[in-house]
This record gives sequence, structure tokens and C-alpha cells, in this order.
Amino acid sequence: MEKLFLTPGQITQAWIGIGKKKANLEIGKMLLLGILAGMFIGLGAHADIMIVQTLGKNVDIGLAKFLGGAVFPVGIMLVVIAGAELFTGNCLISLAVMDKKTTLGKMLRNWAVVYAGNLIGSVLLALLLAKSGLYAPEAMSEKALAIASGKLSLTLSQAVIRGIFCNVLVVLAVWMQAGAKDISGKILAMWFPVMLFVLSGFEHSVANMYFIPLGKFLGMNISWEQIWMTNLIPVTIGNIIGGAILIPGAYWYAYAYQKNEIEHKRLGKVWS
Repeated sequence: MEKLFLTPGQITQAWIGIGKKKANLEIGKMLLLGILAGMFIGLGAHADIMIVQTLGKNVDIGLAKFLGGAVFPVGIMLVVIAGAELFTGNCLISLAVMDKKTTLGKMLRNWAVVYAGNLIGSVLLALLLAKSGLYAPEAMSEKALAIASGKLSLTLSQAVIRGIFCNVLVVLAVWMQAGAKDISGKILAMWFPVMLFVLSGFEHSVANMYFIPLGKFLGMNISWEQIWMTNLIPVTIGNIIGGAILIPGAYWYAYAYQKNEIEHKRLGKVWS
């Protein structure tokens, strides 16, 4: 009977290959797929606002956050299954850099282009939905403004720490889905970690590219400089620490470094 999932070591090797492929994408494709990913994550964020708009006033705040977190993962599902390029998930390209299957320059190029695409897609969706009338109900606009305001009230250290833990969970979601061989397995692997980061109140840079500009388009008196300096830059730094250093670093050392050492020793004996 065929196994329906990969072992952790097999997932590590799979992601090394995925990272190499992503790093070598054409720039035009990176940008286009990055725009789509920004819109997909924004749609998940919109669904979150839609479901929690009045729940916090009527039910326990934890339950309200859980219900919002239950619908938010549709964004990552669209990214992975339909196909798109998401900066936070692409932090795992660092695994291929650690394994010397791609270069630091190629990884940074992917990050820059995909991040720009995510920003375009997220902000464009926020602008269109702000003008769509869907946020005309007072409860909807109040919740959207409250979310944006809350994100801009974070201190530098709070934004970085929440960004770290957010992307630990996001890259674990895309890590685990690579180990599933069917769509239902991939959906389950992604749903739980992404739901958990929303429930926990962690900070996702691409989701915030939707949440905060939406508040601006709905009338909040904030500048783009405030958006970048107060939230997006520190959250992005945290996302990189959690998603490009901590998780891939640990798994590369646990499952790829030892394998490489064994292979090097084997080749050394052959040539000696």
C-alpha cells in the first residue's frame, strides 16, 4: 500500500528541490504569481473580518478569533493548491541556499520580486473592496479600522516577536503540506497552523498589506510611512527570522547536514 505522506527527511529534500525551482523562476512569473498570492491572502483576511465583525461584542473574544482563524486559511490553500508565490512561504528557499543548491542572490531576488507582487495584489484588493460597498455596514468598517489601528499600535519588539512566531507557523504549514500526497491531506496540514497563528494574534506581513491599507482606504488618518515603519518592516523582519532562519535552519541541520556529511565521507574514501 502506497504511503500518503512523506517522512520529515523526505520533506526536507522535497523543499530543497522546491526552493531551487522557486529561486530560478522567471521574474515576470514571480511578479504575476506574487500579485495573485497577495490577492488570495487578502481574500482570506476579508473573510476573517466578515465573520468576526460583530462576534466580539456578543461571544467570547477567543471564540471570535477562532472563527476568524477558521476561514483565514483559505488564502494559503489558494496559494499552494491553485499556484502562487507568497513571500512568507518562500522564506523556505533559504533551505536550498543552506544546502548549496541555489545562491543567496537568487533567493533575495525571489524575495524582492515576490514581496513587491504580494504588496501590489494585497493593496489593489483592499482598494477595490473598500470601494465595493461591502464595508459600508458600520460593523464591517469599524472592525476593519479596529484591526488596522491595533496593528499600528504595536511596539517595535512586539511586531518583530509576533512576526517571528507567525512565520514559524506559516512555513510549518507549507512544510507539512509538501509531505501530503493528496489535496485533502494538504488542506488539513495547512489549516491547523494557519488557524493557530490567527487565533494567537501573530503578525503576517502579507496579510497586513491588506488589513492596514484597507483601514487607510476606509478613512483612517495614517501615512504610508507609518504603515511601513510601524508595522510592515518590523513584521517582515520577524517573518524572515522565523521562516528563513529558525525552521529551515533546524530541519536542514537535522535532516540534510548529516546526510551531506555522510556523502562527503563516502566520496572521500572512494578518492583516497
